[in-house]
Amino acid sequence: MGEAAKYFVVRRKAVPEVLLKVVEAKRLLESERVVTVQEAVDAVGISRSSFYKYKDDIFQFHDNSQGTILTLTFQMEDEPGLLSDVLKIIAEYQANILTIHQSIPINGIASLSLSVQVLKTTGDVSRMIERMEIQKGVHHVKILARE
Repeated sequence: MGEAAKYFVVRRKAVPEVLLKVVEAKRLLESERVVTVQEAVDAVGISRSSFYKYKDDIFQFHDNSQGTILTLTFQMEDEPGLLSDVLKIIAEYQANILTIHQSIPINGIASLSLSVQVLKTTGDVSRMIERMEIQKGVHHVKILARE
């Protein structure tokens, strides 16, 4: 397993231009103002490779995260109790689980997606995700969407 992800909050002026353009390209795609990734990257002036390299690692920060819905994806080993352990972490941080979708395990690995609502009482979301990532048997956790 690799190093656990770390999250940072930085001011816009400290973020490299290419990352800001990736965020803008993602916004164009989400708003359906463009249909394809090629159209999005052409509109913001970056390469497709830059978009794909960073698209899963940068999200626009919203000051008011209460009520935010995070959609997370995991790959985890098919072990009794592992899903329960991950759900306990979410419960400890007092987030609300909205949906759980798990695939049938293939070669001992299950794919899982969770939608989690961040509430007023929810603790540090970055720390919650970090705790999930370091859980034995969890191979990776990625944020797919933030609504």
